[in-house]
Amino acid sequence: MSIVTKLAAYLPEVEPPKQKKLSFKEKLKWTGIVLGLYFILEMIPLYGLGQNALQQFDYLSIILGASFGSIISLGIGPIVTASIVLQLLQGSGILKIDLNSKEGKSYFQSLQKLMTLFFILFEGGVYVLMGGLAPMAGVSPWALIIQLFLGGFFIMMMDEVVSKWGFGSGVSLFIAAGVSVTIAVRAFSWLPGTFGGVETGQYATGAIPGLFQALAAQDAVQAGLMIATVVATIAVFMVAVYAQAMKIEIPLSFGRIRGHGVRWPLSFLYTSNIPVILVAALLANLQLWARLMQNIGHPILGTFDASGQAVSGFVSLISSPNIVGNLIKGSFTWALLVHALIYVAFMMVGAVIFSVFWMKTSGLDPKAQADRIMESGLQVPGFRNDKRVLERLLGRYIMPLTVMGAIAVGFLAALADLTGALSRGTGILLSVMIIYKLYEDISRQHLMDMNPMMRKFMKG
Repeated sequence: MSIVTKLAAYLPEVEPPKQKKLSFKEKLKWTGIVLGLYFILEMIPLYGLGQNALQQFDYLSIILGASFGSIISLGIGPIVTASIVLQLLQGSGILKIDLNSKEGKSYFQSLQKLMTLFFILFEGGVYVLMGGLAPMAGVSPWALIIQLFLGGFFIMMMDEVVSKWGFGSGVSLFIAAGVSVTIAVRAFSWLPGTFGGVETGQYATGAIPGLFQALAAQDAVQAGLMIATVVATIAVFMVAVYAQAMKIEIPLSFGRIRGHGVRWPLSFLYTSNIPVILVAALLANLQLWARLMQNIGHPILGTFDASGQAVSGFVSLISSPNIVGNLIKGSFTWALLVHALIYVAFMMVGAVIFSVFWMKTSGLDPKAQADRIMESGLQVPGFRNDKRVLERLLGRYIMPLTVMGAIAVGFLAALADLTGALSRGTGILLSVMIIYKLYEDISRQHLMDMNPMMRKFMKG
């Protein structure tokens, strides 16, 4: 037994359900419980917290499913960071784990949990010791680090509960919850504050009440900004749903029953929202590291102004400019366009890299898909019942879909950010894709065991 397996044996683990399939009510109950606990933890402040230099990065907290200054200030950051590191190690060949075997999958999951705990402690220490979340006078930094560790551990365990007992994963659930709350606040809030990084002054923070106030005051620029954000948000929703619904269907037949067949669907966005989650989390971590390095006087990744906007260095290049907002305000420049193109390219290339790694490490490669099809008793019409033939056929579709879908989702995410939509554009795109995927899974697996009224609603 390896040292990883031995260490993982001492870690707390959520027992999987004994029954093969959980009912809709059971999954809904556990998903609701975890979501409620998440919102409760979000409201628990860190005891002994002094200066909170991270609170101005609210858009990063959305991507990370975090609430800077609370016990869950780390959010899903450690989980996603551990996943990114493991994928890079596995994809580069440094780690050689057979993910097609039961033992290999168990080893990979144990290693990921241990690395998540390491990053919880590491990131918590970095946030506190580098001045992102500074303790009050007389309070030990370890008091904050321990609280951050507990919060990160709770998030890790809640993610495991959702993965085994609920719908989807906790990572996706926390992102969707944070984005949904942010959209609701920034669409309907009547309180003054900041909108798009600028003080709204006499206008409400929410786009809809702010729009009516700007129209009443005959302020065409502010009204245009409010309209643009609402239109951009609706457009992102529509395009994301359309792209998510696109798929290729491979005709298959039952080997023992002639004349009967099915179509095996392969989504155009083959790896779904995972590449964008990983790229967005990578960007968030880079920007947080840049801020922390600036706090200790070594801004090697770039600098930020008082409002939290990146103004120089590498982090400035990978931050998204608001193209539509600048056009409305008349401050558009060609340098801004070049900046936008660099950001779009970064998002697309990053999405492709993570998409390929995810396809190969999560059981979505042609070999794994061929195994599932063979286990279902299906075969390709007109071909002999051979796994190698099926694997070659799937290979013609899966790799192109992995790359093209990643390019499309990376481009959509970048475009959403550039339009200045409500909340973070990437967050909105992720939220739409998460909710749509959740809808598809529920309608496919639980349509018959839900309430008749709910069943009618799900059918549309």
